[in-house]
Amino acid sequence: MLANSNAFLRQKNLFGGEWVDADGGETIDVNNPATGEIIGTVPNCGKAETARAIDAAAEAFLTFRKTTALERSKMLRRLHDAIMDNQETLAQLLTSEQGKSLVEARGEVGMSAGYVLWYAEEARRVYGDIVPAPWADRRIMVTKQPVGVIAAITPWNFPSSMLARKIGPAIAAGCTSVIKPATQTPYSALAWGLLAEEAGVPRGVVNIVTGSASEIGGEITRNPKVKKVTFTGSTAVGKLLLKQCAGTVKKVSMELGGNAPFIVFNDADVDRAVEGAIAAKFRNSGQTCVCTNRFYVQSKVYGKFVEKLAAAAADLKVGNGAEDGTQQGPLIDLRAVETVESMIEDATRKGGKVVTGGKRHALGGSFFEPTVIADAKPRMRFTREEIFGPIAPVYKFKTEEEAIELANNTEYGLAAYFYTQDLGRMYRVSEALEYGLVGVNEGVITTVEAPFGGFKESGLGREGGHQGIEDYLEAKYVCVGGLGM
Repeated sequence: MLANSNAFLRQKNLFGGEWVDADGGETIDVNNPATGEIIGTVPNCGKAETARAIDAAAEAFLTFRKTTALERSKMLRRLHDAIMDNQETLAQLLTSEQGKSLVEARGEVGMSAGYVLWYAEEARRVYGDIVPAPWADRRIMVTKQPVGVIAAITPWNFPSSMLARKIGPAIAAGCTSVIKPATQTPYSALAWGLLAEEAGVPRGVVNIVTGSASEIGGEITRNPKVKKVTFTGSTAVGKLLLKQCAGTVKKVSMELGGNAPFIVFNDADVDRAVEGAIAAKFRNSGQTCVCTNRFYVQSKVYGKFVEKLAAAAADLKVGNGAEDGTQQGPLIDLRAVETVESMIEDATRKGGKVVTGGKRHALGGSFFEPTVIADAKPRMRFTREEIFGPIAPVYKFKTEEEAIELANNTEYGLAAYFYTQDLGRMYRVSEALEYGLVGVNEGVITTVEAPFGGFKESGLGREGGHQGIEDYLEAKYVCVGGLGM
């Protein structure tokens, strides 16, 4: 067990089991968004260093692919235990670089361990098939084998769990990896290198490179040794990566942006809906891809819901995530604050009413007040754009058909939520919503056992569940003839 959070503050990159600096010694500062202080630095690497990381992963794959499923399962169980043994220090590190509350950070680290344990179990359940042949003297086998070197590009909002959803199935399948974390939150990813060493993961199986997104991403997508790219981030960047990956026809999985609707019908339990709304909107200060973007509330309960939601939002404790009782930390940076402010200005100019919040918090920096806006209209920016901040716009609707049409009227299709006590409506609406994840009478639904991914421009592929390992495998058909049967 590593002693404290300082032991995880690794300010170097990991290539082939060696901790290294950038070739020219350049570094990037990493800031605490709650205080503005510099936590430390990480290497500012580019194309050349990324190529070496890929070479290390490719060399390690030659032997790692031959390990048994049982060996990889035991390896992942040790990794799970290493994460849980250090849960508190990992959570403190995560909060210091990302800003979320320690309660949320502990939960994220715990979920990271949960994904690893899940894929420790799935490693031993990668089954093939014996298929009845149409020929008497031949036999048909279908086997699964690891795709090869995978590259994982992860975001700043969940720097640990987003990586767990990629490293877990990669190791389980027998793949090696090159990881590019967000420069705002690199330490939670670099900690995985230390944890992998502690768990006995072979050298070169996990490689981590920080620095220029364009240079690292460019080398990852160009290099033919990389067989799969898995990305979590914005739809715009995902589209760019898809174009770049086409040149070498890589496998891809993309978990992209969202525009989640949250529908409250007249027959809903309003108090339960408000509780779910607070969790679905203000978790991580609204900075998640599955956070509610649009609240649609039926006319008879609209006023009651707005009043209760505003009161609950106003009661949220905003502060440094490291302080006891904090429920909402800062936004990741001032650019995020400016985006939120511009959306509020657009909404109020077009008739929206700020019921609570609406401005920068008295704490200063990138802290922002939890905000509820009533009388939201389709012409407002946040109807089409992902907010990624603590704004809850509330729209009014009359009929079930109208709610479904409004909810689906977006190019995104990641998560959706609705509240009703009508069993028939539960089936009708859940089947009509064009989203990969649907929560019924629940505001937080992500779990390691279920597949996570979106429809339409919200992505390709699934993470989590037994489906999450499939993108790390290739199916091979073997026909054995000349059996003399």
